[in-house]
Amino acid sequence: MKIIITGANGQVGTALQRVYAEHSLVLVDLPDFDITRPEIVAQLAAEKPDLIFHPAAMTNVDACARDPRAAFQVNAFGTQNMALVAQRTGAPMVYISTNEVFDGTASQPYHEFAPTNPINPYAASKLAGEKIAARLVQKLYIVRIAWAFAKGGNNFPAKIIRAADKFGELKVVTDEISSPTYVPDLVDALKKLAATDHYGTYHLTNSGVCSRFDFAVEILRQSGRGDVPVMPITSEGFERASTPPKYAPLENNFAAALGITLRPWQAALANYFSD
Repeated sequence: MKIIITGANGQVGTALQRVYAEHSLVLVDLPDFDITRPEIVAQLAAEKPDLIFHPAAMTNVDACARDPRAAFQVNAFGTQNMALVAQRTGAPMVYISTNEVFDGTASQPYHEFAPTNPINPYAASKLAGEKIAARLVQKLYIVRIAWAFAKGGNNFPAKIIRAADKFGELKVVTDEISSPTYVPDLVDALKKLAATDHYGTYHLTNSGVCSRFDFAVEILRQSGRGDVPVMPITSEGFERASTPPKYAPLENNFAAALGITLRPWQAALANYFSD
């Protein structure tokens, strides 16, 4: 089987290479491949893929807030190009989206078809990608994740550990709440999902809900830094360019119906430190 993986050097792309190592892989990433260039469509369609994974995105939410045009160029137009590759070749496409398509005003985790209402440019550009892909691709999996982390990535656990070691104390927000996603668990689930031919919208995060504060405290505890003091603050006390949804955990209904679930985030975090 020939598989295209965009964002091949990112957290999800790197992990996908591991789980599909026995297949023929077309690895798409800068500088050799730019998904925002129209000619990428013919170039990749010529590869005649059997499956397309599209995790490539502009994921720095604050950079997206500072330059929304760039966010839409990558996350919307880039996704359109990849969707056209899928359309021309008939290959199923897996588009990785985000919990931030929701506005964070719910009181319960968001189910797969809860109304979307993005409140920042990153989220708006990712939702645009969802809508574009849905219009163009017949065989489409939209997979929303949140707070992705993997060994070697510039993710929340890595940032917390660096800050703890540098400053000896931390301030972390308590009112941003979701569900972490351990990327090795995610890609195992994606492989199972892509083999089902049950196209649709899915939520795949590790089970359980936590705040950024809770997540940070557990990161410090499991990394042997439990004595580092962590001060709880609200998002009003933490200046940033983007405005994330305050409460946006994702509920896994449809993948669970197919027998695909992810373990609790605390257990996944333990593997992050032991792997």
